[in-house]
Amino acid sequence: MTLVKISARDGSQVEFINKNPKSGKMKEVYFAPDHSYVVAFYKTMPDANRMECLEEIVGTYRQRIIKGRSGNYWRDLFRWPEKLVDYQGRVGLVVPSFHSDFFFSDEQGEKREKTGDWFALPKNFNRHSQEVKGNLGKFIAVCLRLSRAVRRLHAEGLSHSDLSYRNCLIDPKGGKACIIDIDGLVVPQKYPPEVLGSMDFIAPEVLATAHLPNIDSRRRWPCLSTDLHALAVLIYLFALHRHPLRGGQYLSDDADEDENLMMGGKALFIEHPTNTSNRPILTAEDTPRLPWVDSSTLPYRTMGPYLSPLFERAFIDGLHDPEKRPRAHDWEDALEKTTDLLQPCSNLTCDKKFYIFDATTQPKCPYCGTSFVGSIPMLELYYHTDRGLQPENHRIMVYKDMSFFLWHVYQNLSPNENLDDTQRQRIGYFTFHMDCWLFVNEALATCKDLGVGDQPLNPSRGNVINIGSHIKLLPNQWLLLSPEEKGRLVRVKLLNH
Repeated sequence: MTLVKISARDGSQVEFINKNPKSGKMKEVYFAPDHSYVVAFYKTMPDANRMECLEEIVGTYRQRIIKGRSGNYWRDLFRWPEKLVDYQGRVGLVVPSFHSDFFFSDEQGEKREKTGDWFALPKNFNRHSQEVKGNLGKFIAVCLRLSRAVRRLHAEGLSHSDLSYRNCLIDPKGGKACIIDIDGLVVPQKYPPEVLGSMDFIAPEVLATAHLPNIDSRRRWPCLSTDLHALAVLIYLFALHRHPLRGGQYLSDDADEDENLMMGGKALFIEHPTNTSNRPILTAEDTPRLPWVDSSTLPYRTMGPYLSPLFERAFIDGLHDPEKRPRAHDWEDALEKTTDLLQPCSNLTCDKKFYIFDATTQPKCPYCGTSFVGSIPMLELYYHTDRGLQPENHRIMVYKDMSFFLWHVYQNLSPNENLDDTQRQRIGYFTFHMDCWLFVNEALATCKDLGVGDQPLNPSRGNVINIGSHIKLLPNQWLLLSPEEKGRLVRVKLLNH
């Protein structure tokens, strides 16, 4: 073993083991002695423009994102390069190592990183044990973290330029995600992209104009709006384990041309409501990929009322019109609301363990077909305005032992990077006891019962739900969660099936 010690450009000391590097397309990667970081050397010297960009990535942008406000939160969502080094005529980056959660353990197979393709593609997803592939709630958490990470990049005017399941590490078991390959970031009109992206994730307008000369004004390049296409594809893949554009349409005898048309100028959503020409065609070879490849069995609408419209905006309205694509914060908001609709499946062998509850006359799990039986509280959220009490278009489906948090109490709180540790603590929970649904108040000092009826009682007449006590949930019951500005009221509905 040869231990190399060098000084980084910032003057700090860097060590790495000069033996058996991992070789990728653009870089060779060497490990630090304690494996806490890696040193990745470029095989080809970056040009002056890219070097300037790398200096800003490890300097200005790292200072703003990783060292700035909520930096600890973003540090977990990115593997952000920390330093630049020079060694034997080569330039390298010092990058923190992946957390152990993003590796398969020896017992689970090969010692490999948990890149997203291990879970996005149906054949791969079906190979995993239940412990490894987590549940629907964890996949929604994965998508939520990816959306937040993209939102943060875009807030700085940065685009990743090559978002794909190979550049996203995910841990479905823990609901974690991490974006890698940060050194390829694009700053529009300043630092151009080095690559067009990865097939399956390149935006249609980029692929459709790739044949044009670089100086042609009609040519489209990776930018913020192309990130939004890739993000939508990732979310669709992780939610439904099939690609939104890979269907049954046949566009050319030439395989390369067919591929370029399918993902580029002739791209068509496989679940387009009126044009069915790209519906998946199932064959006997698709058996290992069922039920995910069958869009008629698992349509995108199984993802509920908040995500479904975004899939339509991304793959119908915005597929060939980048300005109409959902922004990262749109996905973030929809995924947060969708988390509140999750319901555990009563079938212990169900592949997804949870499903998004559809409050119809006969709701059932779309993954295994198990019907819901019993009663379930649905909490409709309201808030006060100058026009009186207004619904939020946000509801919470309750299940046994479900936790309740401050972001359910206040409109202006979200379970994102802005919360401190105390705001993340549980304030109550729901349980089912002696055929009754109960809310147990653990830490909410402002909670009141405002009675049962079409309208809530005046808060001055409500009964305080003391910390440490509980209340039985009744149909059409009103609960005041907080009288403060941005505080919510809840209307209880009991659904029986």
